[in-house]
Amino acid sequence: MSASPSGPRGSRGSRTGVWLIGARGSVATTVVAGCAAVTAGLHPPTGMVTETPDFAGTGLPALSSLVFGGHDTVDCPLPKRAEALAAGGVLPPGLPSAVEAELAAADREIRLGGPLPGDTRGEEELIAAFAADITDFVRRSGADRAVVVNVASTEPAPTGRTLPASSLYAAAALRAGCPYVNFTPSTGLHHPALAAPAEASGLPYAGRDGKTGQTLLRSVLGPMFAQRALTVRAWSGTNLLGGGDGAALADPAAAAAKNAGKERVLADTLGAVPQGEVHIDDVPALGDWKTAWDHIAFDGFLGARMFLQTTWQGCDSALAAPLVLDLARLTARAHESGRSGPLGELGFYFKDPVGDGPAGLAEQYAELTRFAAGLRDAGPGGPADPDARADHPGVGEQR
Repeated sequence: MSASPSGPRGSRGSRTGVWLIGARGSVATTVVAGCAAVTAGLHPPTGMVTETPDFAGTGLPALSSLVFGGHDTVDCPLPKRAEALAAGGVLPPGLPSAVEAELAAADREIRLGGPLPGDTRGEEELIAAFAADITDFVRRSGADRAVVVNVASTEPAPTGRTLPASSLYAAAALRAGCPYVNFTPSTGLHHPALAAPAEASGLPYAGRDGKTGQTLLRSVLGPMFAQRALTVRAWSGTNLLGGGDGAALADPAAAAAKNAGKERVLADTLGAVPQGEVHIDDVPALGDWKTAWDHIAFDGFLGARMFLQTTWQGCDSALAAPLVLDLARLTARAHESGRSGPLGELGFYFKDPVGDGPAGLAEQYAELTRFAAGLRDAGPGGPADPDARADHPGVGEQR
């Protein structure tokens, strides 16, 4: 196996924890299995931007140094989940057995999430319990630090002051002193009640909603139309998908949260919102595979009416997993180098990025490579011990 381009600092033998929310889902299982497969030299790191030359010498944690755990509300063991994914063509045949030890090790570090039906614990109790799980994992694994990454199914946007599950987990990450990445369109750190704790924590965070397919293409095509002075009249889209995400997005409120990011990319790159909507259809028979279709109507010279249609067909977990590994490594390194607050430079990975930054993919990649250059020049500087941030107030706490 070839050496990681992250350089000497990233391969010095230390450990970095990756705590996955939705740890027994398709994306999380593919993350764990994929990391083990690439580390063992069984497969190349296809789709991992951090394994390209632009990230050489940046001090990212080596893939072999990553240790996994997480929260979930289901009890299907990761090895069995991986077998199901292999049967569905998501993982290569034979891979679950080849990395069974790594899957089992991660599965032993998964703790029960929530809130479950009938759970009588209040928000503070849940946050404290989740934070204790994360802190115990960091200590038990001997990790220098851990990054909490939300890869759970999309939840509807909250309608009141009650913290949704994604925000409870985000608050727990802050409480445990861990950087946080929201790979979903769920609320997470975006809840108003978490603005002050996030700022006080001094932790870096990134999100939200990973850009894996249809919106990735939109972030390329939108700037193309604008730069060529072609007037887009309408842009309509349809998504067909199955699996857990398809079932979750059958809820109109959850679908609305997902579509907001897709449409925002068009508004930001075109300068106006064209006619048309995005529709999401749950097709259980598709499993972890999805099809995204776009129909674009635009005007050319002298008002000539023209059209462009695109079709994107892919495996959602295989598209997402390398990005999750990238984000865990980049965020961990940002934490080590003393960065705090929103990591807007990671907008390349998201539909609805935190912080300020461009919306076009090419400009976002330029921002990302500048961020990598900064990491290359930075030394260690951020507190690694979760207890080092114990003086920061969490949700419901006072100084």
